[in-house]
Amino acid sequence: MTTSVLPEDTADRFAAARQVADAVLFEGYVLYPYRASAAKNQLRWQFGVLVPPHWGADSAEHSFQRTECLMEPRSGARLSAELRFLRAQRRTVQRLCPDGGFEDAAELSLPDRLLVPWDEGVEERVTLVADVSKLTGEGVTVPFSRPAREETEQVHDAEGRLVGRLVRHCAGIDGRVRLTASELDGPYAAFRLTATVENTSGWQPDENGADRTAALPRSLVGAHLFLGLSAGAFLSMTDPPEWARGAVAACRNEHAWPVLAGESGRADVVLSAPIILEDHPAIAPESPGALYDALEIDEILTLRTAALTDEEKREARGTDPRAAEVIELADTMPPEVLERLHGAVRALREVTGPGPAAPDEFTPDVPGLRPDTPWWAPESDRSVDPVRDRVTIDGRQVGAGSRVRLRPGLRRTDAQDLFLQGRTAHVEAVLHDVDGGVHLAVTVEGDPGVDIRREQGRFLYFQPDEVAPLEDA
Repeated sequence: MTTSVLPEDTADRFAAARQVADAVLFEGYVLYPYRASAAKNQLRWQFGVLVPPHWGADSAEHSFQRTECLMEPRSGARLSAELRFLRAQRRTVQRLCPDGGFEDAAELSLPDRLLVPWDEGVEERVTLVADVSKLTGEGVTVPFSRPAREETEQVHDAEGRLVGRLVRHCAGIDGRVRLTASELDGPYAAFRLTATVENTSGWQPDENGADRTAALPRSLVGAHLFLGLSAGAFLSMTDPPEWARGAVAACRNEHAWPVLAGESGRADVVLSAPIILEDHPAIAPESPGALYDALEIDEILTLRTAALTDEEKREARGTDPRAAEVIELADTMPPEVLERLHGAVRALREVTGPGPAAPDEFTPDVPGLRPDTPWWAPESDRSVDPVRDRVTIDGRQVGAGSRVRLRPGLRRTDAQDLFLQGRTAHVEAVLHDVDGGVHLAVTVEGDPGVDIRREQGRFLYFQPDEVAPLEDA
């Protein structure tokens, strides 16, 4: 049995994960400084753009996404899928002529905003629900179509007089979603689920070719997929159980990556997105709203947005309603909300727990620490001494002044550290973090900048199992 209506409980589970999905959907939609004329906004829609196949064959972008993951459905389980994407809606500006007609214009100036041509994003969804038992063999394929349309919106000045209009045009888009499942060999009753999203639009550039701007209105932008089981669980692709590691490694994901989503501790929802996320991704609770900028740092972007000139803000408001919301957010943010964006240490809260109520809920509650003492101050904990502390490695005491050979861990090290494999180094300090972990601050032998590193305290850091002790200096 196949339907297009999501069950209510599944829709609720998808809604719980949608905040992260929205960040994916609108990432790069409009970039700081949020004006159509800004250089950054001349190339938009960075992630998950599924272009028409006849155009994508000669471009660096693709017409499909392929998701593969493992699931353990219970008997009678149903799989729900929701494809979400943006449709680029081309907006042109027209001014009113003396004869009552309209003509295209480069801009339309109003007291509060400056309207200019712009590609807006309209959210689209495709949903389907199928019995897991129906997904084996040929599986289930659901084609979808979004016809072309045109809309107009009249524009009036402050006195209510008609001065122009906005014309919005959407091109037609065709696509399909295909779901198949195959049972894994072995005793575990697990399945490999394959979900493919394709842009099947027949549009193709003329004989003179076409640039990306022409292809975007026929593209699925920011495409991502929700998958949900009514009974059973998905397996983590990043941290699978030992028995499933080989099957996970054999999964083929192209232009998308699936992770467990929704409430932490549950495994019945997967988000397959065009960027790599961790399991159960979440938006920082301090974030006051969407800022749309790649790798956004809320505090910096908010301050820089608030510092725009009045004319720049006027243009941003006319660029897009979402850009106008960003300007309003920055201009009206209370100081106490802005303060929360500065230096939140979430890992510290996990160690210390909520603690007693305090005037500022974002102040870390460290036992024995005065409210006016920063948690990182050396005098806050006399039980540790980076210079005198020692740690046992391979039966030998290692501390400041010890020589070690570096052997960075492949799974947790910075890529640059791989170049230090086998190099010798001096331990400068033994450091303890709030989670009980131990880290060695080191300087590499032969580094010409070692004196500057010591003076500034800019060391390299390794865990004890990433070094081998040598004869002390």
